[in-house]
Amino acid sequence: MTTTLPLFPLGTVLLPGTSLPLHVFEPRYRQLAVDLVTEKLPDRSFGVIAIRQGWEVGPGNATALHAVGCEALLRDAKPLPDGRFDLATTGGRRFRLVGVDAESAPYLLGEVEWLADVPAPAEVAEVLPLLTEGAVAAFRRYRDAAFEDDPAVPATDDLAYALANDCLLTLEDRQHLLEERSEARRLRLVRKMMHREAGIVAALHAVPAPLADLGHLPHRN
Repeated sequence: MTTTLPLFPLGTVLLPGTSLPLHVFEPRYRQLAVDLVTEKLPDRSFGVIAIRQGWEVGPGNATALHAVGCEALLRDAKPLPDGRFDLATTGGRRFRLVGVDAESAPYLLGEVEWLADVPAPAEVAEVLPLLTEGAVAAFRRYRDAAFEDDPAVPATDDLAYALANDCLLTLEDRQHLLEERSEARRLRLVRKMMHREAGIVAALHAVPAPLADLGHLPHRN
């Protein structure tokens, strides 16, 4: 079964359970903000989906979108005097984009189907604690190399998303995690990504900016 969800294409990936502030200035997304605040959209939610080709700003600039996105749940909205909005959102359910309607509303509407994880076999579930320990160890190694700190491990239902959100990863890395429907494989992916990034930081003695974040502002639209 599919449902209709307003879409907010961005040059970044929203992960479930993580926060995303948005500064809204384009007229079509100002209207989306108004519809959210006035509960014309009763669930106060919309879909954040990463741009695969094109740019955030301007009608038609996002010429291709990724197939999987994340529901954004509106937590707070601050209207600004000139009609712009500052929004605070949290990632909700994942969805697969089935179709796009660019005609029925000022903003894009997506026909989407919700994505759930594939149930883990018993033998995989048994090793989840070990995979969690490995992911946390790699996370701490990366944070120590990049920021010389020892942060608290986030308490969350899906640790892989939380760890990834606390590190500088590329759009492609974050999209890969979003699309993965196995908790065990997500933990393995995060561990691999953290070890890779820690090695890069150690070699460069600097924290590289994700390539996908250069040239535009992923939190603005």
